[in-house]
Amino acid sequence: MTLPAAASQLVVKRLGQVAYEPALEAMRLFTAERDRDTPDQIWLLEHPPVYTLGQAGRPEHLLRNDAGIPLVQIDRGGQITYHGPGQLVAYLLIDLPRRHLKVRELVHLMEQALIDTLAGYGLAAVRREGAPGVYIDDAKIAALGLRVRHGCSYHGLSLNVDMDLAPFGWINPCGYEGLRTIRMKDFGIDDTVVAVGEQLLGHLVRLLPPVAPGAASASAAPPTFEAPA
Repeated sequence: MTLPAAASQLVVKRLGQVAYEPALEAMRLFTAERDRDTPDQIWLLEHPPVYTLGQAGRPEHLLRNDAGIPLVQIDRGGQITYHGPGQLVAYLLIDLPRRHLKVRELVHLMEQALIDTLAGYGLAAVRREGAPGVYIDDAKIAALGLRVRHGCSYHGLSLNVDMDLAPFGWINPCGYEGLRTIRMKDFGIDDTVVAVGEQLLGHLVRLLPPVAPGAASASAAPPTFEAPA
């Protein structure tokens, strides 16, 4: 997919498979050190198997852990989710005020990018009121989780492409008992994580508002916000 001119206003990093905790620390460091002139970034990657639990997450949503998957308590909103090979992860490091974006608008934008990506593969995905993420026939195929500090976002979204779904069966995904999770592979989609990532990237860049000339930077924004997975 050809990226529009707005892509020049951000840096895209295609990182391959990266351990979760170093990626989290890198996001935090980038967000802490950026200034009003730092270009926004989007990171595309996969993680080795890991459970992540949001700041107010309840450990009892981990029902069992047959494979001894690491559990990491993190600083996004929401409950427990799983990341593993075959899942596309996109982290959005965005200065919201510069793009005149509110947090809820960014969440909506991320969901729309996922919906449009899946539509390109002939899959009809939808939002669910009060349950951030993207669903097909009441089964979750993509999750969202954000942290916003001083107007700048980090964390992002995950899309199940061709991954082992068994670890989702050992948790209440995103805190919902019995929530079924699915993957693109279940619908006969054979594209790789890298190929799906390029499609998603194109939609994210298309939907992101451009940096407004003379826009206030994140230094004038409210301090923190959490969006659930």
